[in-house]
Amino acid sequence: MSAVAEAIRHDVHPIDHLVEPDARLIMAHDPFDPRCERIRALRTELLLRREADDRGDIVALLSPGTGEGRSLLAAELAIAFAQTGHPTLLVDADMRRPHQHVLFGAHNRQGLSQAIEYGDRPQLHNVHGLPRMSVLTAGVVPGDPLEMLSSRRFASMIEEWRSNFEFVVIDTAPVGHFSDGLAVARLAGRVLALSRARHTSYKEMQDMLRRLAATRSRILGAVINHF
Repeated sequence: MSAVAEAIRHDVHPIDHLVEPDARLIMAHDPFDPRCERIRALRTELLLRREADDRGDIVALLSPGTGEGRSLLAAELAIAFAQTGHPTLLVDADMRRPHQHVLFGAHNRQGLSQAIEYGDRPQLHNVHGLPRMSVLTAGVVPGDPLEMLSSRRFASMIEEWRSNFEFVVIDTAPVGHFSDGLAVARLAGRVLALSRARHTSYKEMQDMLRRLAATRSRILGAVINHF
């Protein structure tokens, strides 16, 4: 990231109070846990697939259903990027059942939905122990999340994030229930497809991949959660 981009980062995105990673976010608390090594391996794969050094990479995490560990993986992947010194933003774009504010103990009164609706600068949270990481919560659940995530205003936000962060990780709503994640994938352009062993059916995963094809986003890989 250029020095200019780093210098203006806090002006572009007002920073809110410090938040604390929950104990479930093993990446922030126990680097020797075997799960952390798997997260770091995934981070390395994504670093090797960077498209350009002068623009931030944006990755949307998509899964077919609930209970697949999508929010947890999104948070830990963002932590992993930030731990290597890369300015990283974690965005909760699951406006159906948002969870990132719970994982970081943040208030959720002002977030992505309010920034899109009113055109305000997103209120970001700094993360304790991770000076290179910021979190944008989903905010109060809106009446029509799909409309918001398909809007020009959200598209503009994503382009701004490309200029002000090296990595942006976006959590989304389950694709098998809502089309929100497809709208995010179209704008982000890069996707990690997530399933859970002995939980996600082959049919559900294939259906999600079929629908993803219409977004023309690049599927970077498929992750199978075991827990």
